[in-house]
Amino acid sequence: MNIIIIGAGDIGFHLCSKLIEDENNCTIIELDPLIAQKAGEHLDAHIIVGSGTSYKILQNAKISSADIFIAVTQNDELNLIACMMAKKSGVATTIARIRNPEYFSMKPTDFGVDLAIHPELEVANAVIQLVRQSSATDYFEFENGKIKIIGIRLEDNFDYFGDTLIKLSKHFAHIPLRILAIKRNDTTIIPKGYDTLEKGDRIYVVCGSQHYKETLKFFGKINANINKVMIVGGGLVGQYIAQELEKRVSVKILESNEMKANLLAQNLNKSLVIHADGTDIDLLLSEDLSEMDEFIAVSGDDETNIITSMIAYQMKVSRRIIMVKNVDYLRLSSALGVDSILCKPLISVNVIRQFIRRKKHASFAEIPGCDAVILEMEANYKSKIIKKPLSEIKIPSDVLFGAILKRNNQFEIPTGSTQIEAGDKVIVFYQPGLLKEIEKLF
Repeated sequence: MNIIIIGAGDIGFHLCSKLIEDENNCTIIELDPLIAQKAGEHLDAHIIVGSGTSYKILQNAKISSADIFIAVTQNDELNLIACMMAKKSGVATTIARIRNPEYFSMKPTDFGVDLAIHPELEVANAVIQLVRQSSATDYFEFENGKIKIIGIRLEDNFDYFGDTLIKLSKHFAHIPLRILAIKRNDTTIIPKGYDTLEKGDRIYVVCGSQHYKETLKFFGKINANINKVMIVGGGLVGQYIAQELEKRVSVKILESNEMKANLLAQNLNKSLVIHADGTDIDLLLSEDLSEMDEFIAVSGDDETNIITSMIAYQMKVSRRIIMVKNVDYLRLSSALGVDSILCKPLISVNVIRQFIRRKKHASFAEIPGCDAVILEMEANYKSKIIKKPLSEIKIPSDVLFGAILKRNNQFEIPTGSTQIEAGDKVIVFYQPGLLKEIEKLF
């Protein structure tokens, strides 16, 4: 497909990289020459310096032949105007980044936008989901929650370190689950039967919704009751999180900017707003950091979020979640003493890619810091994988069929003798670069 992206900032840059990886032709329009230069040095895309609302620039970008138009600058009005112009030029699908909540009181289609993406709200929703699933480091749902994929860090309360997965499977034979991947230090392992689990591993497990709690328990995890939460960062992300969590738990939120802190106090009903620097150790101690059930760092500064989470780790806070903008930090979650790390640009990128792929794939997700992709594919009568056992199908070595939701809504963990039928939905776990091979099978 031919795709035009307006804005080469954090979201635009990473989005373009992923769309090129998916074998699309991309053009980026960026007003700032330095940002455009960086994009040109790192991306195999056509780079144009100029405004996304200039009709001359859009013509230069061949707007008439574009299949998808995506405006993700930090200027809501520019994004909306650009999408309106793209629609008038005949582009079928338009996507806009919008931060101002007032614009969401109207339908995106009123602005010529097919998908409106709110990065701060997307991050906040991801954090809230993790708080609700307090034992998981990562959490994904497919088929309206019927299939769950959870990240679990293995600690002392797991009983089977050193066992091969073949041996381990005998211990959970009564639970339909599958270990899809093992993240060990900086390495992602698509496991085979002879692989073993080690303390500190982060594993990714697929199970049916009815076996979720049982799966957690097997790996030594029990969802804890969350009563006290501390949030560092009172921007839009922190505000959205606090607004939701304060309905059920006690929330303290720290913000270093006095104006933002005052605005928070007006917008929150029950949360305690503290005007303070989140890296002030004495302050954190005086605010009972060690008694918190959950620590969430979502300020606009990556280093502040990392430092405060390390302080929380030293204070034995049970769970720590942080937000970062720098993708490189994703691989350092173990070293940083963080349970869950969310990358703001990549969350938005995933939402946009999910929307673009909606015609081909039911659901799609990438795991932050893990070289693996989760994809839901539906078999049809023309698929190569139907009507024969999986053992007879040539599946790439770094591709794993994790679970099947049958046409009758029955959840199944596939084996070599499993036969997929037309209408079955398959959860496919694979390492990047193999999408075309998977699509050929389906």
